[in-house]
Amino acid sequence: MGKNKKKRKSGKSEVAPVKAKPSISPLAPAGGFPELPVIDGVRFAAAEAGVRYKGRLDVMLAEIAPGAAIAGVFTRSATRSAPVLWCEEKLAALRAGGGGGGFAIVANSGNSNAFTGAVGRDAVRVTVDATAAALGVPADHVFVASTGVIGEPLPAERIAVKLAELRDRLEPGAAALAARAIMTTDTFPKGATARVEIDGVPVSIAGFAKGSGMIAPDMATMLVFIFTDAAIAAEPLREMVAGLNETTFNCITVDGDTSTSDTLVLAATGRAPMARIERLDDPRAEVFRAALGGVMRDLALQVVRDGEGATKLVTIEVTGAESDVAARRVGLSIANSPLVKTAVAGEDPNWGRVVMAVGKSGEKAERDRLSIRFGDILVAENGWVSPGYAEAAGAAYMKQAELVIGVDLGIDDGAATVWTCDLTHRYIEINADYRS
Repeated sequence: MGKNKKKRKSGKSEVAPVKAKPSISPLAPAGGFPELPVIDGVRFAAAEAGVRYKGRLDVMLAEIAPGAAIAGVFTRSATRSAPVLWCEEKLAALRAGGGGGGFAIVANSGNSNAFTGAVGRDAVRVTVDATAAALGVPADHVFVASTGVIGEPLPAERIAVKLAELRDRLEPGAAALAARAIMTTDTFPKGATARVEIDGVPVSIAGFAKGSGMIAPDMATMLVFIFTDAAIAAEPLREMVAGLNETTFNCITVDGDTSTSDTLVLAATGRAPMARIERLDDPRAEVFRAALGGVMRDLALQVVRDGEGATKLVTIEVTGAESDVAARRVGLSIANSPLVKTAVAGEDPNWGRVVMAVGKSGEKAERDRLSIRFGDILVAENGWVSPGYAEAAGAAYMKQAELVIGVDLGIDDGAATVWTCDLTHRYIEINADYRS
């Protein structure tokens, strides 16, 4: 790879052939993409638009029936993409009392339409107008997402001409194809589902995501779309998504880089025959929230499992912190440390790097109260290596594919769990060659 680079011309997006398919991450779920349930009121389609590559699905369409409640969270990057800005604006309008009508989500891979100025805004409008015309939905009810290269004009006309084809292909059971269409450096499509009973009525939740690199959400390049037939009002739905996001997607990191394009959109069609949940303090809301949290956590962990070049999944459990927020900051400091991540890749139980990462976090920590564990192995305590620790035991533990690093600060009861992966030579190869 990287030997046949094409010269780029300003304002022109060239179509490149598809590269050799990457090998599937060794951390990929053993069962592959799950069988997602059909969500009443939602249909999907995918197509080859040639946004950047030939011969692969690269645009997906989701049609959502009228009456749905929509919620979303997005990157807080200061250089948010044109699609993110559009979605934020339209969700705010819905919250203020938007009109009726159905909804649509259009997402493409290969080009993020970020840092593209007025050209990017125009590209969003082209996609939105074509979608609205094809489906007969209000333009303000069309949500867009793009993922891929930053700073190149999105050839939106290639997407627009595919909208009629996408409309004609819409099927309730085509979520798996939609999940594949939004992949970039992902090695496998990511899906998750849950089923729960509310008022004796079965309610389904199904979602899919993409993400592999540029993953350090602040709300990764990460897109997440979740659908449910639950009857729930928009406001409690928004509150649930925002809260659960803090303990799922905002607790993962692959490389410490926050994307310009992070988007999570959830649609609740209300088709399940149940009384609508209007308030977050409704006891039924917690039942739904727990199931939704399970789906979001599953998808978040799949993103980490597909971290570019990853060979190990690392769970970092921080306890004894001044607050939960402080615990998460300590956890992310460890998770984002190149020295910690390369030690994990090299199967080196270098706990001194964990000490370093705790200290640089900016959160309160005291040497003589700090303890560190690798799995069940007590490595350090009371400001020094544990008397019972054997380096050979630590080295043997680090050979596992899934690791737990436990840190107790011994200060208060703040706690958080963060997930990351190792940093390998393969990560460098993928990202040094990304645009060629």
